[in-house]
Amino acid sequence: VHAYVFYSLYVINGETLISITGANSVLNAIKAQDGVYMFGKMMPIWAVVLIEFCFAYLLECTMGSPRSFKLACNVFDIKKTNPVIFETTIICATVGLMCPAMSFIAAWLYYPYYNDFSIITLLANWLKLICYNFPFALFTQLFFIQPFVRTIFKLIFRKNKATAESK
Repeated sequence: VHAYVFYSLYVINGETLISITGANSVLNAIKAQDGVYMFGKMMPIWAVVLIEFCFAYLLECTMGSPRSFKLACNVFDIKKTNPVIFETTIICATVGLMCPAMSFIAAWLYYPYYNDFSIITLLANWLKLICYNFPFALFTQLFFIQPFVRTIFKLIFRKNKATAESK
């Protein structure tokens, strides 16, 4: 979640923040405007990360993980498929479900409420966020997060397996 918040602030909105405040960096621009715009007001960046983390965790537990596993099981037989292929399928399904869902939540959280409310603006912001976030989410999940988690699990379970075999 932290990576996505900072990606959104720096990559997507960085130039806008700098041009609005006249600051020389994104961090200085956030400090100059006393936080990040969310819920129609400025909030500290730690609150933004915490709020998005709560939404992401709730969605991942209730929808992302269970549905992505079921989707992967519909495509592949878990007993006959290489574990890396099966894990990659789960990751792709998770990104395919979570990215539109979290982008929809973000479209509500970051909606420009000072301009009144329009469903067309909300949907346009949602589509824009999906277009920005989906490539980033898929790339980071497949090439950074999944290999990192797989390596950590190998290290943990290799030690446990060696300990169990020595007893």
